[in-house]
Amino acid sequence: MQRRSRGINTGLILLLSQIFHVGISNIPPVTLAILILNIWFFLNPLKPLFESCLSVEKCYQQKDWQRLLLSPLHHADDWHLYFNMASMLWKGINLERRLGSRWFAYVIVTFSLLTGVVYLFLEFALAEFMNEPGFRRNCAVGFSGVLFALKVLNNHYCPGGFANILGFPVPNRFACWAELVAIHFISPGTSFAGHLAGILVGLMYTHGPLKKIMKKCAGIFSSNMHYYGHQYHFNSSGYSTYPEYYPYGQPGYSEDISRNYDAYTAGLSEEEQLERALRASLWDREADLCF
Repeated sequence: MQRRSRGINTGLILLLSQIFHVGISNIPPVTLAILILNIWFFLNPLKPLFESCLSVEKCYQQKDWQRLLLSPLHHADDWHLYFNMASMLWKGINLERRLGSRWFAYVIVTFSLLTGVVYLFLEFALAEFMNEPGFRRNCAVGFSGVLFALKVLNNHYCPGGFANILGFPVPNRFACWAELVAIHFISPGTSFAGHLAGILVGLMYTHGPLKKIMKKCAGIFSSNMHYYGHQYHFNSSGYSTYPEYYPYGQPGYSEDISRNYDAYTAGLSEEEQLERALRASLWDREADLCF
């Protein structure tokens, strides 16, 4: 697995243009830090991809556990980085505003580590049950496993409505599963187990014991803490503030808060961005893009 050499990193340029279009001061701090960190490691990787990717053989058998920390922060090429971080920008603004910066940071760290652990378990289980040792050598990099977990959270908090998956309307509660299949139909080189691991971690948080365990471990943190900076909605002429945002069931919550993300999505929904990014990445795919 080697990063593709390009004369111009088009994906990186598009990502930077979206970030600056939104405005750095308008992006909550943890989301901004994640974007910067991933861009930095793309431009200045700590290790080559083969030394940072996640696999059963490297982590479990060779005890190279640092890969759990390295793999989410490395990407195979600029389009891999663009798709993941454009999605992170959208999800981060929504979820950090809802959960609060400290809890959101805790969620990101927990999801990053746990998604890697679940991925290793899935690959190990496949190798054992199918008697195929090749699964132990499957090596994955990228932030999209975490993004699938965040998408489960986002759909949990906004259960109504439909998502556009490759032109087909899909109820939000099934959107993660439809997107999981769609990605591997369009781009079969991606890591199915890595994306599935993210969905399972997200479900462990929303419908399982993970959230309660995190609260007990955190002690001083609470999942109802909010990002207390200014709250924004975006439009083509800039931004404006709106009242503090509350989760469902709390006083003052309103479902009519106006949001316009056209400033950094170019008018495309997240799923439409997915379709466009995946098609673009197929133009010059030489390496297996993993989660």
